[in-house]
Amino acid sequence: MRPPRADAGAPAAASKRPPPPDDDDDDEDDDDVQGGAPRGRPRGPFTQHRRLDSLRSLLQKHPAGLTIYDLARELNVTPRSLRRYLVEVKRELDLVSVATRPGGPRLWRLSPSEAPRRVEVRRTQAYALLAARRLFEPMRGSTLFEEIDLAAQRLLGVARRPGRGPNAGVADARLEERFLYLPFAPKDYAARTEELDDLFQSVADLRPLRCRYRRSRDGREERVLIHPYALVLYKDAIYCVGLHVGRGEVRTFLLDRMRDTECAVTERFELPPDFSIDDYFQGQFGIWRGGEPRRVVIDFDERVTEFVRTRKVHPSQEITPLSGGGVRLTMLIGDMTELATWVLGFGETARVVEPPDLVDRVKRELAGALARYEEPPPPAEA
Repeated sequence: MRPPRADAGAPAAASKRPPPPDDDDDDEDDDDVQGGAPRGRPRGPFTQHRRLDSLRSLLQKHPAGLTIYDLARELNVTPRSLRRYLVEVKRELDLVSVATRPGGPRLWRLSPSEAPRRVEVRRTQAYALLAARRLFEPMRGSTLFEEIDLAAQRLLGVARRPGRGPNAGVADARLEERFLYLPFAPKDYAARTEELDDLFQSVADLRPLRCRYRRSRDGREERVLIHPYALVLYKDAIYCVGLHVGRGEVRTFLLDRMRDTECAVTERFELPPDFSIDDYFQGQFGIWRGGEPRRVVIDFDERVTEFVRTRKVHPSQEITPLSGGGVRLTMLIGDMTELATWVLGFGETARVVEPPDLVDRVKRELAGALARYEEPPPPAEA
């Protein structure tokens, strides 16, 4: 497997398969009007996962089954659309149909294998999960966030039950408001919820994703076909690690640069058996695996010794003491794109020892920063 890059390269080769047809539920000319209300796909994000949840909930409420017409009415689609829809959802749900009488309508219902399973969660477990819910704030407005928020609301019900032992009789200690994850400068993806929904569905269902992707090096857009292997939230920005089909390479794609996304409806791809998302992480230093790992040595003085000792910034890190109370951090890093910025954040308390090119880069950055302070600031615009 070849290492990923931070963006896509040359235009993808044309797929041997034709572009996927529109989702059957999108056919606007398939809409009926009953009672003055148009029928068909509801406006707004209504992805396959939400449709599956709606259908599952509906059939769970009616274990004896419902006819095509009952299902169509409840889901606000035409019977014609519902038949095509069932073909799609039967890939995900185990549905059975039974005849009510010879020649009569058939009832669709869930197979006994689809019976809901209870998941027991203790209050402490609910609080632990609720503490991390803000991790997904950059996704607010997307279907993925709505699903996570729905799960969080269910967990709140568990967390607010009366406790036992020392907490006996305490119905609501509001701990979900007192265990928080505070993201650092999260991105706002409110304007990219459609792209996020398409990407999430592609990753979850192993479906190819077509989109226009803006390259970082020259700003040009190209039409690419991606097999998305994993969704990554890194420094509160959303990335996708996947196969650039045209290049035959596994790369890292930034959601911010995706446009006109289209999740395939009829196509799927196989996840490579040897794929592991951990192979594409460099700890705190990015999701670009880069080339051959090189030895990096950084010395820190005693003012930041405790901070460095208590952080796990890379799997290969080794920390050894220095005379005077400082520490030396040694790592094996394959891509140093973000390493210089990280070192500069320590100011005068850190010094790169090796490799020489990283030393030179940090020196240039420091010299450039100092030069800006030797010049008078430009006047503010009126």
